[in-house]
Amino acid sequence: MFIDPAVNMKPEPLRYSPYKALIVPRPIGWITTISAAGVVNLAPFSFFNGITDDPPCVMYCPNGTHPDGGPKDSLRNVEETGEFVFNLCNWDLREKMNETAAHMDRGVDEMAEAGLEAVPSKLVKPPRVAASPAAFECKYVQTVDLPESRNGKPSHVVIGEVIGIHIDDSVIVDGIVDIGLLQPVARLGYMDYAVVNEGFTMMRPD
Repeated sequence: MFIDPAVNMKPEPLRYSPYKALIVPRPIGWITTISAAGVVNLAPFSFFNGITDDPPCVMYCPNGTHPDGGPKDSLRNVEETGEFVFNLCNWDLREKMNETAAHMDRGVDEMAEAGLEAVPSKLVKPPRVAASPAAFECKYVQTVDLPESRNGKPSHVVIGEVIGIHIDDSVIVDGIVDIGLLQPVARLGYMDYAVVNEGFTMMRPD
């Protein structure tokens, strides 16, 4: 099968676009921002990843618009205040993460609505999710505007530099982060997710 995205992303026999089902697994960008007025926003993003390690930088994509119109809070806030936090979602937090994906009115604190405890960050204003086993405090670098979707919705990449890293000591074993203890949740296609609880080692040839 060959698909031309400009023509049809779900030709027969596909019922849905396979695009996101093939870019897997994707880490979930569970992003905390705060508005200029001090309102906390917490939202998960399907497109999130690290993009360089020196300096350490990450990106997330607040694509589309807010139901009330205009940019999503996670884009508006970071451009206003210049800071955000990535909270790692693990198996124990999967349901809470999903709750924060709901579309809510502007001015609603999704962290509080989901019953998640917030703890202060050290270097940035947006708080961290207390129960998250790892978090990155980030300084906003820039927004990259991407081509609009076929229905006219905007797409963006937000890039931030990681200026602080929190790791729960319980997931560190013999000097490394133990993936079996961390149990990060990853995004797959459709409404599917995965949990990473084991891995394998393969040395590079040089």
